[in-house]
Amino acid sequence: MSKTYAGARLRRLREERAMSQAELARVLAISPSYLNQMEHDSRPLTVPVLLRLTEAFGVDPGFFSERDTGRLVADLREALAAEISAARVTPSDLAELASRMPGVAQVLLDLGRRNHLLAERLAGATDARDTDPVSPRSPHEEIRDFFYRRQNYLHDTDLAAEELAREIGIRPGDVLRVLTARLTDRHDIRLTGASGAHAESGDQLHHYDEPTRTLHLSTRLRPGQRAFRMATQLALLEYGDELDRLAAEDFPAGTPTHALARIGIANYFAAALILPYTAFRTAAEEVRYDIERLTDRYGLGYETVCHRLSTLQRSGLRGVPFSFVRVDRAGNMSKRQSATGFHFSRAGGTCPLWNVYEAFAAPGRIHVQVAEMPDGQRYMWTARAITRHRGGWGEPGKTFAIGLGCEIRHAHRLVYADGLDLTSPSAATPIGMGCRVCERLHCPQRATPPLGRELLIDQNATTFVPYPVADRKP
Repeated sequence: MSKTYAGARLRRLREERAMSQAELARVLAISPSYLNQMEHDSRPLTVPVLLRLTEAFGVDPGFFSERDTGRLVADLREALAAEISAARVTPSDLAELASRMPGVAQVLLDLGRRNHLLAERLAGATDARDTDPVSPRSPHEEIRDFFYRRQNYLHDTDLAAEELAREIGIRPGDVLRVLTARLTDRHDIRLTGASGAHAESGDQLHHYDEPTRTLHLSTRLRPGQRAFRMATQLALLEYGDELDRLAAEDFPAGTPTHALARIGIANYFAAALILPYTAFRTAAEEVRYDIERLTDRYGLGYETVCHRLSTLQRSGLRGVPFSFVRVDRAGNMSKRQSATGFHFSRAGGTCPLWNVYEAFAAPGRIHVQVAEMPDGQRYMWTARAITRHRGGWGEPGKTFAIGLGCEIRHAHRLVYADGLDLTSPSAATPIGMGCRVCERLHCPQRATPPLGRELLIDQNATTFVPYPVADRKP
């Protein structure tokens, strides 16, 4: 069993409670000197101490795990890629910083990203071909980070939705009737098919008319989609003040990001209402996370079920910690959430060897891949392409690949692991965070030269690797 050294987190916990070492040592029934040694990583955290911390402060043991550290290190390595390439810092320096001083590491990460943004804006302002400065990150990007920072789990929201589901009697096969009754009886809302020009074109899927208390739902929506939009409207009506409070944790009220965060949290509530945490986790465990069986049981879409699976991180009742991603054929990532240490690149596209792109070649089929990151961490990914149409002949639709992945140590809990060799590194596909920052210098699929490395240019020779590098750094 590996030892847990988490002195920085233990010290931060104590300082947040405004406790001295002597006071915390008394609570933990250990000596102040022993506590001091643990805070300075001279001794590991023991199981009895972890249990006392959980009982005394309600802190989950995962608070002291290295999972968050791994993701922080990955973010640092991307934000400071140029400094690593110039040998000003090393990956081991960043790992030690993230482990010992996570607060300082986060500040450094924010400064690195701000510096990158300013450099982009300056380049845009001085480029003769484009006199407009590069815009800052969009509100939608900010919302993705809002959920990413929370590992795609909102505890209070999830509990409130599950309590409401229990109160009104949500269960598979009866969701539409129950939601209709709640909207009608509690809020005097009338449900009808969408109307107007937008409805005719298929552009508007739902619309709530507050003056007439009418919820218009497009007739093109499938039952599961109707249920989701009804549940979202219910969240806005019954959970509005809490939506405001949660959104205001990161964004000022009245801003576009606050409004989008409010909608995002309402959508989270809706999923947690129609897929109540405890019952859904139990069902997922029973079928070994077979996504198609879960979509059949609950009558919901593939993406909705995958997204909900990625939120099962309640303390004491955790599911498999998943990373969730939605990408298009061009590699644009419109959704990315992670309850694992898996790192999604912010610089350029993702890795072309990742099986999310293979899914486009065979829509409707689930593709399974064991993938290994440059740091040796392995994951199992499932990916499937989904297509949405507005319904009419010749009307354009939209196609995405939905990826759901977990660390290899959890893979045996999934039906998709049957028949796979989960132990052999040679069975894993080597992938990276994106060509711009990927450390795999000899990857034949590389789309851009490796950052900060001198290219080996020889007019008398060619190589299979598109960007061969010199042995030394510039």
